[in-house]
Amino acid sequence: MPPTVLVSGASVAGPTLAFWLARAGYAVTVVERTDGLREEGQNVDVRGAAREVLRRMGLEDAALAATTGEQGTAFVDDRGRDIAAFPAGTDDTSGPTAELEILRGRLGQLLFDATEHDVEYRFGDQVRGLDQDANGVDVTFASGAQERFDLVVLAEGVNSRTRALAFPEARKQHLGMVIAYLTIPRQDDDTDWWRWYVAGRGRGVSLRPDDVGTIRAAVNLMTDTRGLDELDSAGQATVLRRAFQDVPWGAPRILDALADGAPFYFEDLAQMHLPSWSAGRIALVGDAAWCATPVSGIGTTLALSGAYTLAASLAATPDHRAGLADFEQRMRPFVAKAQSLPPGTPGLANPRTDRGRALLWAALRLAASRPAQRVGGLVGGALGSFGRPPADAYRLPEAPSAVAD
Repeated sequence: MPPTVLVSGASVAGPTLAFWLARAGYAVTVVERTDGLREEGQNVDVRGAAREVLRRMGLEDAALAATTGEQGTAFVDDRGRDIAAFPAGTDDTSGPTAELEILRGRLGQLLFDATEHDVEYRFGDQVRGLDQDANGVDVTFASGAQERFDLVVLAEGVNSRTRALAFPEARKQHLGMVIAYLTIPRQDDDTDWWRWYVAGRGRGVSLRPDDVGTIRAAVNLMTDTRGLDELDSAGQATVLRRAFQDVPWGAPRILDALADGAPFYFEDLAQMHLPSWSAGRIALVGDAAWCATPVSGIGTTLALSGAYTLAASLAATPDHRAGLADFEQRMRPFVAKAQSLPPGTPGLANPRTDRGRALLWAALRLAASRPAQRVGGLVGGALGSFGRPPADAYRLPEAPSAVAD
């Protein structure tokens, strides 16, 4: 009998892990609490080591064909005029806009299509109980079903509720910023550039193109108030209206969309730092283990690379303890670099004072100037890890092969 693995989460890390474990001979089940794949989602980028993961999966060409078409990143002023513009990267790693920018839902669909015939997917259910012993994990599902697996991997988000069943000590480290994401209609004056408006008083507005004829919008707010993500959607919309009612560019159409009932996702940015990513036969991968936050510019890259590495480490040995230890030894340095945000992040890019905004704009103009582009390196300095995240600071192990006896 092949070893059995339950993966909780069908976004990016979960299906990637399932792909490589199934190829290595594991019997893999993926459970996802939503009733189907999540079609919504913002633009994500795939860089460095993660590009190589997609190549090894045979999915890179399909992913490149499904990109959003974003041409670069432009910081704009109160009237939407460019302050500084940075064209999209032309390699695996560089640029605020990566060469491979894709909607999260579209990437998830590619991963699902590559795994659906080799992996059992169970939508509309979730893990409610985990009881492990030396030989396996007894899982109780919300549906009432009970089943035993050799291993359980939680490939969920930073707000994973399942994680507390095996890692009750897990605590998020907040960065002091909330973001709301939504999709709004495209207008004639929209472009194929990611337009980013630093509005002052710790606020920002972001408009990004997609490949389906709409705009992926976001508003962000620096705040010392925690718990806003626990409000209901009406309460969150009220917070956003009050905070952005006087912002001249981008915000009015976003607030209009909220008033019309547009769905949105509200996030209180937080990193996850854990002393171990496994407890017995239960493991974590992706944001549930090590969330670096969207401001790192490397979350999806970590998810793809981490899932691949976990599969390779487990398949290389019959001892799951050795495999999980190898996984952590390989990934810890990479994750540490991704989580090491520049001092002052995210506040540095979201100044609360007029003087701070003026200094930021001056730095951006310098970074985007032709002399700076010729000497190189200033974009990363001005934008921190967002300009050139450490996506190539990791060497992938050999592709997972048949599980070791």
